[in-house]
Amino acid sequence: MFKLLPVKIKAVTLDQGGSFLVLLCDDKETKILPIAIGPFEAQSIALVLQGQAAPRPLTHDLLKTLCEQLEGTVEKVIITDIMDSTFYAEIYVRHKGQILVIDSRPSDAIALALRCEAPIYMADKLVEFTYDYQDIISSEQTDEGLH
Repeated sequence: MFKLLPVKIKAVTLDQGGSFLVLLCDDKETKILPIAIGPFEAQSIALVLQGQAAPRPLTHDLLKTLCEQLEGTVEKVIITDIMDSTFYAEIYVRHKGQILVIDSRPSDAIALALRCEAPIYMADKLVEFTYDYQDIISSEQTDEGLH
C-alpha cells in the first residue's frame, strides 16, 4: 500500500490550449497536481465548488443518490496512479460493513467526493507530477478560471 496525502480542489480552469484542468493542492498549498478532465466533468465539479445545482440531476448527483438509496457511503477517493499520461482513481464505498473499491476516472471520483463530502487523497508517488503552487498561481492570475 502507498502513503496517502490529503488534497483539496483548488480550482477548475482552462490550460493554454483550452483543455479543462482540475487543480488539486495539498493542505499547505505548496504543491498542485493538475489533472486534465472533460468539459462535462469540469462543469459538474465547478457547480459544486460554486454552491450551485443543475436544474436536473447530473450523473454524479445520480451516483450519490444511488449510493444513498442502496445504503452505501462514499468513504474516500484516492488518486492512485498515472500511466501513459492518464491518471487513475479509486472510490471507497462502505456498504453493509464492507468496503468496496471501485475503479474510476479521477474527474468522476472527485465530482462524487464533492457531493458526498468525502475526503480526497493522492498516492504519495504522484508528488513527482505536482508543480509548485506559486508557479501555477502566478500563471493562472492572467487566465480566467471557472472557480
